[in-house]
Amino acid sequence: MVEILIFLVAGIGALIIAGYSVHMVVGGLVSAESEKQITFIVCAIVFCAIAYMAWDVVQRRTGRK
Repeated sequence: MVEILIFLVAGIGALIIAGYSVHMVVGGLVSAESEKQITFIVCAIVFCAIAYMAWDVVQRRTGRK
């Protein structure tokens, strides 16, 4: 269960950093709507990666792999 808390904190931090990184890279170069769409796509990818890593850890800890 401690893993869930760790991944929750890491996931929130990763999403914040990913969103801010997109803002810093494309902010001002594209329209605000495009920036929001790119931010959403990048954050969705990061969320999927963190969710997969958390799922893998839980599977390994419960002995299912």
